[in-house]
Formats: sequence, structure tokens, C-alpha cells
Amino acid sequence: MDVPGVISVDRPTVMITNDDGIDAPGMQSLVRVLVSSGRYNVQVCAPDSEKSAVSHCITLRQPLVARRVHIEGAIAFAVSGTPADCTSLGISKSLFPSVADLVISGINMGNNCGYHIIYSGTVAGAREAFFIGVPSISISYDWVGGISSVQDFTLAAEACLPIIGSILSEIKKSSYPRKCFLNIDLPTDVANHKGYKLTKQGRSIIQMAWRPVNSDMHGGKMLSTMTMDTDSVMLTEADGSTMSQEHLLFKREVRGAQVDDDATDHRSLKEGFITVTPLGALSPANVECESFFKDWLPNVA
Repeated sequence: MDVPGVISVDRPTVMITNDDGIDAPGMQSLVRVLVSSGRYNVQVCAPDSEKSAVSHCITLRQPLVARRVHIEGAIAFAVSGTPADCTSLGISKSLFPSVADLVISGINMGNNCGYHIIYSGTVAGAREAFFIGVPSISISYDWVGGISSVQDFTLAAEACLPIIGSILSEIKKSSYPRKCFLNIDLPTDVANHKGYKLTKQGRSIIQMAWRPVNSDMHGGKMLSTMTMDTDSVMLTEADGSTMSQEHLLFKREVRGAQVDDDATDHRSLKEGFITVTPLGALSPANVECESFFKDWLPNVA
């Protein structure tokens, strides 16, 4: 009988990463569900702290620290890097003795649809595996404060089990396509989802703006660590700290949203579907743009 946490050559290996950090409830729930199924060897290689919205950032100049941590039923490491770093390290054979059959990045707290896919560290964790040639999926749950609960992550993980099992079956048969990876989003009311729906990436995005803030609003700590130019004019805050006129503080704030009208990932998610969106690494331009530049470029002096 297979024992969770013990490597079995008869079971496929799944490696988990995320961008919310190794202690995040979404990833912890996913690991528990996979381990409890008794069907997989589970590896975890995830950031040691939150790395949300870092996109596909990678670490080049500093060494990464990998620290063994205890997660029941899995072999797990917390890494001082980004989600893309963790994936790259985890499937390099430098950390684990073998390359996982499937990389899963998530479960993220918040959806990753439309243009937000570009910002997402969760999606980057899966994309990095795709770059290297390892099948991968990213998973996000449409968390809404005041409505969602931690238990929803478990329901989300369980809802993804058929997809995970089917992917690994196709991988074993060498019939799984290697020219894309999957981005999966689960609706807020995941217990009553409407089933899986194949979608395409849309253009939905939260519209952001910037507003100036003072040191009190920011916590006061940033100012004390700033290196000031000796020739610059100094401003004194109420708490006694100083700030150069050349160093101003700004914070993002939400100003609205752009949402697709057609049946893309975000709209289908809000309708209650579990959206399954194939993604690639290339970013082809709109056909109209290509036509414009085809005529424009020969006339450039």
C-alpha cells in the first residue's frame, strides 16, 4: 500500500509552487487534498514569503536559500526567491532527485484573468515550467472578502482533482500537448460551480491610480531608511523624521475596472464556471496592428 510522503515509483509526481508564500492557505489546502488522495508523490518548492504580482521576475545575482520545512505527506522547501525561481529550482534536479510529471502553481487568493495574467506570480510559476518543457497549470480562486472562507480553498482543490488526474493520464500516454499550459480560475461560490468551461484570455483589468501619502500613512519606516542627498532640501515630518523633496511617497488605489463583454475568462468566471484557459509564451499583436506596421515600416526613413 502506498504511504503518503513516501516516494513511490508507481505514482506520478506533482510539484507545487505559488506566489502567496509557502504558508498560504490556498497552497496548503491543495497539498492536503493531493496527499489525501494517495495518488501522487507531492513536492513543494514555494517562496518563503509573499511574492504576489511579481510577474515572471527571476533572481540572477544573489544565491537562493532553500530551507526544508515540514508539510505532512510532502517533501517541501521554502525558497528565498520568486515563483519562477522556485519552479526552475524545483525541476532542475538540484533540489529534488527527479523532475516532476506536473507542476501546479497555486491556489492563489484572488482570480487571475485577463490582463492580470501578465502581473501574476502564480501564472509565472506555471509558465516557467512550460518554458522548460514540463507540463503545468496555474490555479486561482476568486476570493471575495466577507464572503469567502479558508474552507473554499479545499473545495477548489477538490474541484480540480479530475483535471489534474486527467492531465497526468494524458502525460503517461504521451498524448498531452506541450505547446501550452493551463490557467484555471474557480468562482467565488465554488461549492455551486457550473462546471468546467474552456475560455480564452480576455482584456479585463482593474484600473489603478496613484495618490500621494505621508509617512504616517505608510507606517513611517520608509523615511528612516532613505539615503538622502546632502545637497537636497529636507522636509521634517510630525514624527521627527525627515524626507527630501526628491523622495515622495505614492500608493496605488483602485479607480475602476475594465471588463470584457464577450465570453472570455473573467466573464465566464463571474457566471459561475471553472474557467480553463490554455496559454502560451508568445504575445502576437492584433491583426490590425500588424497590417498598419506592414505598410508603415517601409516608409520609415
